[in-house]
Amino acid sequence: MGGDLRFSNGPKKGVALIFPYAPAILLFRKALLLSLAEKGIRVEVLAPNWTPALRVEVEKMTGAKTLDYSLERTGLSPLADLQTLVTLTTAFVRLRPGMVITFQPKPNVYGILAAALARVPRRYAVVEGLGFAFTPGEESLKKRLVRVILKGLYWLSFSLAHKVFFLNPDDLEEFVSGGLVSRKKAVLLGGIGVPLEDWPPAPPHLEPLTFTLIARLLREKGVREFAEAARRVKALHPETRFLLIGPLDNNPGAIGEEEVRAWVKEGILEWVPWTEDVRPYLRQTSVYVLPSYYREGVPRSTQEAMAMARPVITTDVPGCRETVVPGVNGFLVPPRDIQALVEAMERLILEPSLVEKMGKESRRLAEERFDSRKVNERFLRELGLE
Repeated sequence: MGGDLRFSNGPKKGVALIFPYAPAILLFRKALLLSLAEKGIRVEVLAPNWTPALRVEVEKMTGAKTLDYSLERTGLSPLADLQTLVTLTTAFVRLRPGMVITFQPKPNVYGILAAALARVPRRYAVVEGLGFAFTPGEESLKKRLVRVILKGLYWLSFSLAHKVFFLNPDDLEEFVSGGLVSRKKAVLLGGIGVPLEDWPPAPPHLEPLTFTLIARLLREKGVREFAEAARRVKALHPETRFLLIGPLDNNPGAIGEEEVRAWVKEGILEWVPWTEDVRPYLRQTSVYVLPSYYREGVPRSTQEAMAMARPVITTDVPGCRETVVPGVNGFLVPPRDIQALVEAMERLILEPSLVEKMGKESRRLAEERFDSRKVNERFLRELGLE
């Protein structure tokens, strides 16, 4: 255990984890919380949007203490962001953690700044994808302005961090080459992983051949490309099934409910707007599809599909490309290229034996690259929390 995590009289100081959204914590970071608890480390989890039931579940399951703070996740309000900074700084002064770890853009900026102001000894940020502002494609004055502001804030924040973790090499190189973080601080972690015991391999599903996309309903996630590919494939292979699983969103790239309902009415896909557990749907899935051109870290949904032994079709873009070895566990297609997506789907329709073969390779790669226990062991080692 690193010396900074002990008071002079012996007891361990805490680790404060800063998240942008409480309901996603158990979905994405339960394994990390459990790993910290196993080491007897006192953990405080700061996030907005707690529900009483979720607070009880997190505290009972992991032993962590849960705290609220104010955050406008998608807004550009200087006053709201200043309030976030003040709230976090005050919390750190009161809690006196030995270490702060932040996740996602706004916590990475204001969490690290607040930790520095509160003189927290050790400060770490995790970049889990670059998001809308850094996604290539349609440009607007607002998008360019957000990107410029974010770059300035990242530069300031990461100058005060001890290490900055990245999930894919493209994001790391972009930040290093752009002068937003020094190379000596940048660490390539890889995908956050999944608890493989919770995502066991399922038998291949061949009848009907089913293609599934799980994502928030955003243009940048390739939802429209998935729907158009479904339209073209069903015209040639009407027995094929397409599942779209994911909620509506309020981000700039959100797709409206009316458009999604029109796809359902046309009969090209089925829509599941909400589910607490996607595993039953992945068992019905033959091939997992993510045509995203969003700046993903490493998509969690793809890691889950791989763990359940599903082949993957995804785009050759940062983050997504880390999940596929072309021709081994699936196919990479160019972003926004609907015809290439159709051709990859047809390859698996016409050669259904590939579904089982590539699915087994997906599980093997998940065990090799995306076992959350291995990922968290390395993460804690880099933090000095072995």
